Amino acid sequence: MTAITAIHLDDEEGRISALRRYELLDSAPEAEFDTIIQLIMNIFKVEIAAISLIDTDRQWFKSSQGMLTPGTPRSVAFCDYTIRSAEVFSVEDAMRDPRFRNHEWVTPADGLRCYLGAPLTTPDGYNVGSVCIAGREPRHFSSADRDVLQSFARLVVSQMELRLIAKRDSLTDALSRRGFEDAVTESFIDFQKTETPASVAILDLDHFKAVNDTYGHGIGDSVLRAMVEAAGLVLRRTDVVGRIGGEEFGVLMRGTTVEAALQVAERVRSAVEALRFPELPELRVTASIGVAACTPDDSQPDMWLEAADRALYLAKQGGRNRVVRG
Repeated sequence: MTAITAIHLDDEEGRISALRRYELLDSAPEAEFDTIIQLIMNIFKVEIAAISLIDTDRQWFKSSQGMLTPGTPRSVAFCDYTIRSAEVFSVEDAMRDPRFRNHEWVTPADGLRCYLGAPLTTPDGYNVGSVCIAGREPRHFSSADRDVLQSFARLVVSQMELRLIAKRDSLTDALSRRGFEDAVTESFIDFQKTETPASVAILDLDHFKAVNDTYGHGIGDSVLRAMVEAAGLVLRRTDVVGRIGGEEFGVLMRGTTVEAALQVAERVRSAVEALRFPELPELRVTASIGVAACTPDDSQPDMWLEAADRALYLAKQGGRNRVVRG
């Protein structure tokens, strides 16, 4: 893992930005993180262990054992103390600690008595959460205990970084196909639970093979990067771009009706058409785009994406360089 040069303890805005970059909050369980927690439980012989992420006003558990809820208010989180330091944070007897002896998790007869947390420090120096253990009896934590938990914290951050790399396309820095499909699935589940609208657009650069054949793959790669950058300038902060494959890209628009999504897609189409390449003034590119909203008739995310893909096919059949609603 990249060495950390400085810890930024007084930059909450930067810390939240670093946390959101990993796109872990409210994500589905993942075996890699669950395995780490199981190892921690086995080594420390504790009743509770968790990978905790600290958002603006809540604590959310990416993986946990012994916790009754998926998260808590930040205001009651022991882990909020952990992220305020570069060091491992320990409470050996909460009943004797003035910070916690009246805490709602401590006062019951079977309440928490001990806690050990190691901050999850990102390579750019932000504590986005912690790996922690807790128990219902007082416990002395040795320097070896601290070192072991800190090693697990580094392991979790390494897994977060690997997960981020796997979800990014190395050429364009858009989401990878896996990353985009994960984001679509999460929005699909949210739609099923809350009926929050969401739309997707599938974009394909027109006649891109001719660009590669005429100018070479190096120029083709430059076109793909320029297209993603141009789209990013006209998309909203909540929109997500992913490279589905080759010259095909997806745009996920959360909380967006199909009518609004069509307007966003048209801005993207216009931005692509306006691209210019000073070293090749004759080079022009356009994009065909299909748009579809998630509907109650969609029983799985693939049906939603297929509707947008069918609309893309109609856009190509209709003459390309256009937006079509699915």
